[in-house]
Amino acid sequence: MSALTFRLRETPPERLDLSGLVPHRIGALSLSDIERLPIGTSRFGVVVADIFTVEDGKREEIRFEGGSPRFDLAGAGLESGRLVVDGDVGQRLGQAMRGGTIEVTGNAGPFAASAARGGLVRIAGHADERAGGAIHGAMHGLDGATLVIEGDAGDRLGERMRRGLILVGGRAGDYAGSGLIAGTIIAPEVGDNPGYGMRRGTIIAASHGALLPSFVATGRHRLVVGELLRRAVARIRPQSAELIPQQAERLAGDLATLGKGEILMPAA
Repeated sequence: MSALTFRLRETPPERLDLSGLVPHRIGALSLSDIERLPIGTSRFGVVVADIFTVEDGKREEIRFEGGSPRFDLAGAGLESGRLVVDGDVGQRLGQAMRGGTIEVTGNAGPFAASAARGGLVRIAGHADERAGGAIHGAMHGLDGATLVIEGDAGDRLGERMRRGLILVGGRAGDYAGSGLIAGTIIAPEVGDNPGYGMRRGTIIAASHGALLPSFVATGRHRLVVGELLRRAVARIRPQSAELIPQQAERLAGDLATLGKGEILMPAA
């Protein structure tokens, strides 16, 4: 049996709240009940059937055929199962998810995987600012899940991330890992001021922009934990595992805060 499929009929006339379209919330609903679910964010009362043609299928797997930057909160709160979007999504993809897998074939808006506590989010394209970061007013960002971005990531990647793993295939913007509480970020390149205000955690990058003066060099290290991390990351994204250096130049910081974080780079 194929996945429960939402086929995009037209460009959404407004931003959509897709947080209700996850397996544990619609698993017991009939097809007609699903079509009547409200997904609009304005006074016009947009429902599923106004935007999508729904094809019934197994409820533990949901597919959106066609995407839009107006698809907000896709996969938010996901507990199990698989959700696939063939196209772009808007903000807060997978927010506060607890398990399962989300796959996006296009780009994602800001705050992807914010407060996600478990599961895996894969974005085939680029991710906007604060991917894995905290939404406005929240205490923390990514909180134990794994976020994979094959393209570039915007500024403040992993802002106030508390636990988990972020892997980037392209370039991460400025202030990557700002306010990092714990967790690991791996990218080939990060922009200026990585680790600004970080308390703990690890940023691994082959190249970087300007560094803050509140980071200090601690010399060259061969870290035993690096091999363990390399094996774990290789199961998720082998290209990212190759970025974990055998011999690392280590910077400790941010000494303007708790100062127990680190930036690791390949030793010269």
